Amino acid sequence: MHYEEIKSEGMLQLNVEGKIDAVSCEEFQTMVLRSFTKTNSLIINLEGVTYMSSAGLRALVLGNKTAESKGGKMVIINSQPQVLDVFKVTGFDNILDIR
Repeated sequence: MHYEEIKSEGMLQLNVEGKIDAVSCEEFQTMVLRSFTKTNSLIINLEGVTYMSSAGLRALVLGNKTAESKGGKMVIINSQPQVLDVFKVTGFDNILDIR
């Protein structure tokens, strides 16, 4: 998994690539939570993510809760169809702000 941070419109954007699975989920979670030390609002661009496990979903829920606790928001953009399917099957499309 690789990522890049970009400041965009007063928010921080993380462009993520690769698989978010049991091996990479800890790094992904750390990256998401660390972003909230720099900003209250975060855009996570999943365009380059080809797979997301339940561990990746957990990291997103923790990120969303962190954003809410700081009065900010977390938005997920450009998810691949297979990742969108994971969000829909698990009901996370009703919990997270996915665009």
